[in-house]
Amino acid sequence: MHSTSTIVLNSEALKSNIEFIRSRLGENVRLSSVVKGNAYGHGIETIAPMIEKCGVDHFSVFSADEAYKAHKVLNKKCTILVMGAVYNHDVEWLVEQGIEFFIFDMERAQVALDAAKKVGKPAIIHIEVETGMNRTGFTRSELEQLVGLIKENSQHLKPQGLCTHYAGAESIANHVRVQKQIKKFNKTYEWLKKNGVTPEVRHTACSAAAMAYPKTHMDMVRVGILQYGYWPSKEIFIDYLGKLKTEHKIDPLRRVITWSSYVMGIKVVKAGEFIGYGTSYLAQQNMIIATIPVGYAHGYSRVLSNQGRVLINGRRVGVIGTVNMNMMMVDITDVTGVSKGTEVTLIGGHEETAISVASFGELSNQLNYELLTRLPHDIPRITE
Repeated sequence: MHSTSTIVLNSEALKSNIEFIRSRLGENVRLSSVVKGNAYGHGIETIAPMIEKCGVDHFSVFSADEAYKAHKVLNKKCTILVMGAVYNHDVEWLVEQGIEFFIFDMERAQVALDAAKKVGKPAIIHIEVETGMNRTGFTRSELEQLVGLIKENSQHLKPQGLCTHYAGAESIANHVRVQKQIKKFNKTYEWLKKNGVTPEVRHTACSAAAMAYPKTHMDMVRVGILQYGYWPSKEIFIDYLGKLKTEHKIDPLRRVITWSSYVMGIKVVKAGEFIGYGTSYLAQQNMIIATIPVGYAHGYSRVLSNQGRVLINGRRVGVIGTVNMNMMMVDITDVTGVSKGTEVTLIGGHEETAISVASFGELSNQLNYELLTRLPHDIPRITE
């Protein structure tokens, strides 16, 4: 059975993006590919091996179930790091497989210790510290307790990493807050060293921090959105262009994803008729509309009603009427050569007419991240 839409992932674009990211990092800075959120909608099981082929051997996920998916498809020499949710009963499996994970409170630390004792292998932990995000992470007073636990159980708990997350490195509005976080993180690292716990890898930078704050590179960066060909924000892109010492200022990133569907039906609508649910679109003239079998159930937001754009035969055309659960209508009055089965590009296309995820974001007030990660898991992902 064929799906109503398909996602194609471009391996050349991916390789180019990873080369660009590496060119921004120091020689000894490790790149961790962030594949959380189903690899930002690209599909963990499809894209993780593609990223590995680009020479990346460290992957960061959010949860134990994502670690399981990545572990299934990656070479066992690759490192997998879980940055967020793990049910207590899954910790043993992580320890058994040598999968690394964040600890951010004493309960998680104790669960890790118990699992390590039971399995007979050390738990490889990354200590997440609170620096000002106020989400997850050890405070200084909690760290004192943790240091005691690690020193008493050094054969069971291996403090591989020290980490934190910045509260909005993609915006200049957060500049002072981010600088304070960097300072606090560095002080915490020095304090831990003095107290006999020295994590091997310091990592704090996401895509935005890696681009805007070189001092956050440390030993490793955790890069997500950039590798898929998107900037964390317009500000980060403008900041990058502003620092270029050349007149030819072009976007070095290439979008990896193309999302396409097809024309399911064609209908002629007379002037004065409403199109779709309700009265949101009135035909001002005789029109030809095409129906596409993709709607908000497939990740095409209802907010894009009467606003979205798609590509048909190289022409950008507008979504008309309300986006339905499983369908939407577009205006093909001025497009020639359209018939049932004609391909429709929802994301992607050639530069001049491309439908970018950013253009969705501007129309629907959603972030690149949100639109991409909402693409359903069951849309087939194929590589080229």
